[in-house]
Amino acid sequence: MEDRIETIGRGSVIQHGKLNDRIYLIKLGKGDFPGILDSLTTMARENCYSKLFCKIPDWAAPLFFADGYITEAIIPGFYQGIESAFFVAKYLDSNRLMNLEKESFMELSGLFGSTINQESLPKNGAIKVRQLDLSDVEQIADIYRKVFLSYPFPIQNPGYILETMKENVSYFGVKQKGRLIAVASAEIDFEGRNAEMTDFATISDYRGHKLGQRLLTKMEKEMKAIGILTLYTIARLQSIPMNKVFLKHQYQYAGTLVRNTNISGSIESMNVYYKQIYYANRTKFG
Repeated sequence: MEDRIETIGRGSVIQHGKLNDRIYLIKLGKGDFPGILDSLTTMARENCYSKLFCKIPDWAAPLFFADGYITEAIIPGFYQGIESAFFVAKYLDSNRLMNLEKESFMELSGLFGSTINQESLPKNGAIKVRQLDLSDVEQIADIYRKVFLSYPFPIQNPGYILETMKENVSYFGVKQKGRLIAVASAEIDFEGRNAEMTDFATISDYRGHKLGQRLLTKMEKEMKAIGILTLYTIARLQSIPMNKVFLKHQYQYAGTLVRNTNISGSIESMNVYYKQIYYANRTKFG
């Protein structure tokens, strides 16, 4: 069961379906605003979705608030290093807010209260991190099938990996004797000059070797080389080790998306982190 990704109106992009039981407004087309507010609510009620989740530029936020949305995360300088992105949510069923992961929230709070230093990873000639290509598609999908019981996007499908690789997603991996053992991806918004560091997965036999950190280091270097300004990630609240990886790399906590994403078999809360690689010396109004 996969959610659908569709373009609606004059250029807005959404993902929706029963897997995540929500509509996710991935991209807001300026020509669709503000009419899209009514369209999203109508669509959600017709399909009995319990949540509306939207990633929007700061100029659109006030009318979303007026329509009943709340802020769950904010990333400054998200669009071209200038405009902030608001991650806002509207809950159509209060049950979505029940039985939250309280222990994970407490562990996260303790994590923020501790000192986490960036590590200098020792050189290891046996570990090669590189950007992957079309010949790796089947192995990428195979890792995702083994690691995740469910995922909000169809990354277990080689056809999806192939399509996204040709468009705006760069995949990176670690190989041992020709076998892919860890993978991650950077989903790039070239116009907005931001990239999502996502889809981290390591097969079970090789966990604990800091492959996620090595992948992230390589990905950051490549994103900076092509002029990306802001990096971000949406990490599982329950995966404290993955949260630590981003904190060690000096990512800032932006907020938590409550009961937002179907991953590893259930709908979980997700933490948003961001990092500005360098500051664009511009102002929105100057």
